[in-house]
Amino acid sequence: MADVYPWQTALWQQLAGRSQHAHAYLLHGPAGIGKRALAERLMALLLCKSPVALQPCGQCKSCHLLAAGSHPDNYVLEPEEADKPIKVDQVRALVNFVVQTAQLGGRKVILVEPTEAMNLNAANALLKSLEEPSGDTVLLLISHQPSRLLPTIKSRCVQQACPLPSERVSLEWLGEALPGTSEQEIRELLYLAAGSPLAAVRLQAQGVREQRALVVEGVKKLHKQQISVSQLAEGWKEVPLPLLFDWFCDWAHLILRYQLTQDEQGLGPTDMAKVVQYLAQKAPQSKVLSIQEWLLQQRQKVLGKANLNRVLLLEALLVQWASLPGPG
Repeated sequence: MADVYPWQTALWQQLAGRSQHAHAYLLHGPAGIGKRALAERLMALLLCKSPVALQPCGQCKSCHLLAAGSHPDNYVLEPEEADKPIKVDQVRALVNFVVQTAQLGGRKVILVEPTEAMNLNAANALLKSLEEPSGDTVLLLISHQPSRLLPTIKSRCVQQACPLPSERVSLEWLGEALPGTSEQEIRELLYLAAGSPLAAVRLQAQGVREQRALVVEGVKKLHKQQISVSQLAEGWKEVPLPLLFDWFCDWAHLILRYQLTQDEQGLGPTDMAKVVQYLAQKAPQSKVLSIQEWLLQQRQKVLGKANLNRVLLLEALLVQWASLPGPG
């Protein structure tokens, strides 16, 4: 099992060193900072029969069963399909597990991720187990968006914020994780991943820098009237919608910030800095505010997996974007 990440060392010492463990922890923080790895490490420690220096031994029967994915006192609850909700039937099965006696005579440990994927019925079904877990049971709840959780869920857990690493630590770690990638490229990846190093590695594997270059080139051509809105929408069919809306939201924010501060250090990554500055100088602030509001609304629909017509949505975005320079 992988060790905890360098930026988690202090938190690990704090969690692993507790003489008595809470019956439920809520590990929360941005996606891509290693909360799952931390929870799995803690799960291994809590199940281990012979921990050594606050670490699972890796040698006992419990450690071997966990490594094989067949530990009878371990339960992982997550959506049956990526980006789908955790259903109430899944939680009921978990509740049945909670009331059983531990088969190896020690603790039972449950990991739930992401906790916000539970719908209201599922969350309410879990509440009873959070209030009165049977026997020596520890629940490890992971959340990327704790604001979406029921207050009653949060109040029954020890809430533990997980740290976002500093830029220096992230750059050092990414330098080792992505050999052959220049520091400039790593900085760009970290920016696109909102400072989350694990998300940066995932984005690199998805070819995000190539996708970003394609989109930036398209936006520049749009403003020079070298390409039509429909051609551009079609040309971006391989770029994930969440990425597109993240970038356009970011650019709208940077335009507004420059309009308010005139700070050339705040123009964002160099690939779009000149375009951002140009639009900030040419676009009325009312139009920028209007497109920003629209972008945020559509981004919520995209993240919520709404049934959207991709081409029409992108065309609507690009028509508004192309009209930014000019009278309000």
